[in-house]
Amino acid sequence: MNRSHLRPFASIVITSLAFSALLQPSKVAAQPAEFNYDESKVPDFDLPELLKLQDGSAVTSAELWRSRRRPEVLTLFQEHVFGRQPDTVPRLRTRERSRKPDALGGRAVRREITVFFSDDDNGPSMDILIYTPANAVTPVPCFLGFNFQGNHSVDPDPAIHITTSWVRNDSTKGNIDHRATEESRGKSSSRWPVEMIVSRGYGVATIYYGDVDPDFDDGFKNGIHSMLESNTTARAGNAGGSISAWSWALSRGLDVLEMDPLVDGAHVSTFGHSRLGKTSLWAGASDERFAMVISNDSGCGGAALSRRQFGETVKRINTSFPHWFCINHRQYNDNENASPVDHHMLMALIAPRPVYVASAQEDQWADPRGEMLSLFHAGPVFELLGRKGLPNDDVATVNQPIQTDVGYHIRTGKHDVTDFDWTQYMNFADRHLK
Repeated sequence: MNRSHLRPFASIVITSLAFSALLQPSKVAAQPAEFNYDESKVPDFDLPELLKLQDGSAVTSAELWRSRRRPEVLTLFQEHVFGRQPDTVPRLRTRERSRKPDALGGRAVRREITVFFSDDDNGPSMDILIYTPANAVTPVPCFLGFNFQGNHSVDPDPAIHITTSWVRNDSTKGNIDHRATEESRGKSSSRWPVEMIVSRGYGVATIYYGDVDPDFDDGFKNGIHSMLESNTTARAGNAGGSISAWSWALSRGLDVLEMDPLVDGAHVSTFGHSRLGKTSLWAGASDERFAMVISNDSGCGGAALSRRQFGETVKRINTSFPHWFCINHRQYNDNENASPVDHHMLMALIAPRPVYVASAQEDQWADPRGEMLSLFHAGPVFELLGRKGLPNDDVATVNQPIQTDVGYHIRTGKHDVTDFDWTQYMNFADRHLK
């Protein structure tokens, strides 16, 4: 079936397509063997219709999408996938922790800004590490995203504060007894080519996600949940999990960047990899102030279509990481077709703003084909709003980016963030943020 000819109001039926050109069985062996990596075994399924209201009537105009259908879809994701973000937006306080006007050999201004979520300096807070070009004469567009190991892991600069928040144990990265050590400095610098980004005229701001909500299942007794939620009763089925907490904090980071004299707060792109790519997508869907959204290898629960049941599944992700999504999401374990949403609808929530989805050839766990199809099937909404989606659903050529008002690439390599990825993001940003 040639789905490039599907119209917005048709029932969307997905059939498995040949994908052998991208599948590398020798690489798949390193991923859980009991899951499907065979395109021929992807089941046929129906996708929920984007341009049909819950009462069954068609969405025929941009105004109807904005006023009725978009709020419906957003609510469905709040109720069935990510849960609701905290309703409270506290009065933020900021304090500059450090400033280096000649960082990166004089090419950048490097700052650390602590953001307090309450009047208590010992309460929940997060540090934003910001680099902006030293030679900029006007505020610059900026990429904002979380990192996995702490801001000090982004650059080996010994002056950057080492996080005191909980970190995942990894002796190869210098994380011992859930604490970062001096050995962890710069360990994630390959994922954050700060000098390359600044040289292209962009700022880059990053936050350690563990400052906001430590990434383990403890019943939401720490991080911002401890401040914004009451734990006296059982959590509601639609109470937000960690992804909602992290995305809420990205919006608080944007609050700060909008007031920053060195950053063009109207042109900030959210960025994330893996679970933080899921976070980036949900932040961009929830907060329309983000001018652009980037998902890097976000897979199940992010860019990939859940109904394909390829690689990581809803059941697996809810079992391994029960704190990421809302409790209601668990009812779709081994039951993806019952969900009122799939993740092409998450992409559509970002329209008409530009969104970029990236995959990796060896990362079959994240279902590269499903990530691309999700973006493709959001196309009718982009078109309704006067933008161009992906031109077709053909298998993408490796290392050949597709960029219109949306962007997609699949590159050689594994589940990671590379200079190739960042080069495409900045090329895309040159079209849409500058």
